[in-house]
Amino acid sequence: MSNSNAAERVIQDLRGLVAAADPGTRLPSVRELTARHQASPVTVAEAIRQLVAQGLIEARSGRGTFVAAPPEERRAPDLSWQTVALGPRRPGEEEMQALLALPPAGAIPLSGGYLDAELQPAAVLGAALTRAARQPASWQRGPAEGREDLRAWFAREAGTGLRADDMVICPGGQAALSSALRALTAPGDTLLVESPTYLGALAAAQAAGLRVVPVPADADGVRPDQLAAAFARTGARLFYCQPLYANPHGATLADHRRAQVAEAVRDAGAFLIEDDYARDLTIDGETPPPLAADDPDGHVIYLRSLTKSSAPGLRVAAIGARGPAGARLRTARLLDDFFVAGPLQQAALEFVTAPAWARHRRALRTALRTRREALLTALRRHLPELAQQAVPRGGLHLWTRLPDGTDDVALAAAAAAEGVIVFPGRPWYAAEPPAPHLRLTYAAAPPDLMDEAVRRLSRALRKGTAP
Repeated sequence: MSNSNAAERVIQDLRGLVAAADPGTRLPSVRELTARHQASPVTVAEAIRQLVAQGLIEARSGRGTFVAAPPEERRAPDLSWQTVALGPRRPGEEEMQALLALPPAGAIPLSGGYLDAELQPAAVLGAALTRAARQPASWQRGPAEGREDLRAWFAREAGTGLRADDMVICPGGQAALSSALRALTAPGDTLLVESPTYLGALAAAQAAGLRVVPVPADADGVRPDQLAAAFARTGARLFYCQPLYANPHGATLADHRRAQVAEAVRDAGAFLIEDDYARDLTIDGETPPPLAADDPDGHVIYLRSLTKSSAPGLRVAAIGARGPAGARLRTARLLDDFFVAGPLQQAALEFVTAPAWARHRRALRTALRTRREALLTALRRHLPELAQQAVPRGGLHLWTRLPDGTDDVALAAAAAAEGVIVFPGRPWYAAEPPAPHLRLTYAAAPPDLMDEAVRRLSRALRKGTAP
């Protein structure tokens, strides 16, 4: 007779005993059950384990098994003391959780920071990871700063200013940014940011105890005159910037402003964290070089991630700087998590150095253009008042201005009720927003769903503005 049949007999026997007994009643021992059902001790133990997992019986070490109390009779733990011990929550945590939440079934996502599964090179990455996992050397401890050949690739991509020794491999761009803020600042210091700016940067700065000061940006990127004034007024020594297809507003730092921004940073004796997250997300035209490529005196801290342009599970990024700043970054990363898993590093290196990488980038460029145009077409058809914004030449998002007086947070909630997920503009500002906005992502849903998504958004907006 099979072990599965024997286990089922034991389970049914114990269920009957539990149903007829009071909580806390001792149940037959393993030896008794073994003899009663002519089952092995291993089979009996597995049956008991299943019922313990279901909450029907309770195993007490050295004493035996007992009928468990029904859930409603168990004392609810009093965890209220933790609110006193922990103190207030850090600002930004709730917004980050909302940003990373998975959309509910049936909803169309126009929010998120990653590519739709259809756009991810999952098969190529899976094959590369399988090959890496089969090589024993990939499981050994490597350099804490990451594989030299992978660091060299990131350095070449940044331009001539950085070398492999200046780079450190990180488990994603958010981890790299958090480490950089802790390594280069102390609690109470000031961080300058574009306004609006990446929500994850605001959350990381607040977690590090920094004072965040916004600097106005427009369609040409951050305003150099306002940046210089902010440095002079605050004494800040660090500026966080996304010069390429900035998240959320999509602007690229104009050519005529690049030298002015560099001058403002240099005159302040400060650093600029260049978050080059969208290097591989160009849709129209040529991609300008990173600011780090023209940084002779080491003012630029360069950060680049592969996650946004490949798949959420490829948590591989690099951050680099020269001189003492680079040394502090490498030390901070070592303290955080020692090193990134070897198989993941090897798979990433194989991917970006193979012909598949160039093919993926070409296909992604075409797919993102198709999705961006599908979203814009749907906006022009159903919500023409939201289709007047500048069209970004790359990235993943449209930054849409809402009618004056619209509550963008309430609209996002109403849209979710209609079955379309969008993200309000308010959390992307370090200070009061000058106007209501939505961030609409065109990379998270297929183009044939864009029309229905905007139709649902239109219903939510009309309901919210109806007299």
